[in-house]
Amino acid sequence: MGQTLNEIWTHLHDNAEISWEEFKTTEYIVEQVTPYNPNKIETFDDMPGVVVEIGSGKPVVGVRADMDALWQEVGGVQQANHSCGHDAHMTTVIGVFKQLAEKNLNGTVRFIFQPAEEKGNGALAMVEKGVADDLDYLFGMHLRPKQELSSGEFAPAIIHGSAKFIKGSITSADTHGARPHLGINAIEVAADMIHHIRQSHFDPLIPHSIKMTELHAGGKNPNIIPGKAHFALDLRAQQNELMDAMSEQVERIARQLESLHNISIELETGAHMAAAVYNEEATALLDEGIQAVDADSRRAPITTTGGDDFHFYTLKRPQVKATMLAIGCDLGPGLHHPDMTFNFDAIPKAVDILSEAVEKALSQGGERA
Repeated sequence: MGQTLNEIWTHLHDNAEISWEEFKTTEYIVEQVTPYNPNKIETFDDMPGVVVEIGSGKPVVGVRADMDALWQEVGGVQQANHSCGHDAHMTTVIGVFKQLAEKNLNGTVRFIFQPAEEKGNGALAMVEKGVADDLDYLFGMHLRPKQELSSGEFAPAIIHGSAKFIKGSITSADTHGARPHLGINAIEVAADMIHHIRQSHFDPLIPHSIKMTELHAGGKNPNIIPGKAHFALDLRAQQNELMDAMSEQVERIARQLESLHNISIELETGAHMAAAVYNEEATALLDEGIQAVDADSRRAPITTTGGDDFHFYTLKRPQVKATMLAIGCDLGPGLHHPDMTFNFDAIPKAVDILSEAVEKALSQGGERA
């Protein structure tokens, strides 16, 4: 298999790139797959990302990995950092490719290395490139924190919730600190927004949350009451219908505060990831893959409040039967923590599980034909 999985992961981890800048990562993946002479290696002029194909004919089974890292402070230094495990996802899919490239396949396997999952719009860009138009099945994967799965455990579906990121701006005029009655303090308006959001109540049986994750106001002069502020909201809901209700509530709060203070509040949705509606047939195939490799490691599908733009493939192309492998790997302290670590021993087994599932999906497609 050339480089070992650990060597591949080490390179990807040490050369992380943020969303829409994964060009060197793209080049590295091309280098990894080229010696196997796949039928197709496709890159794009206007964005990073790679699509690789082996085999031929129907069915067409996809395997997707996300490529981007986060920009965060690590050890006092701001840098690209794979604290969400996308380096492990790419390593897994490269491993599946190398394992299947040497087999006679009853159909086509399409490996999709997708940029910008963290921005919530990478999958949509790949859909626009046509990579899902003729897919029958699609398998993804994600490392899971130890709060969800123990090390060495695998689940055949991740039931993600919906996520939405809203950027906002509050616009009034600055005023002198000695004359607060002459203006509106944008920081206080933001505080009012937080208060009203926290006083909004939705069905407690459905996991959900709304929180302000950014707030920028004021400058170098503490005697100026800032009239402008910029903020961001992170919304999570386990069901798409609840996300709609929460979004409407945020809009109502903004309009009410706008009227109360006679100011302008603008809201803009930066990204919106829909809640998962997983496919039972694809999940059953992945379940069979887990049991074929290690039946004792199999766990039931897990529900998580996290989001993933993977689900846009099925929302935009409803014919695609998709699911995601949940990989238990002793991940801690948590996803997106700058010091996140995980047990790499889970990756070779994830490669075997996904390879089994892909071959079972190819066989299933052949039986239908």
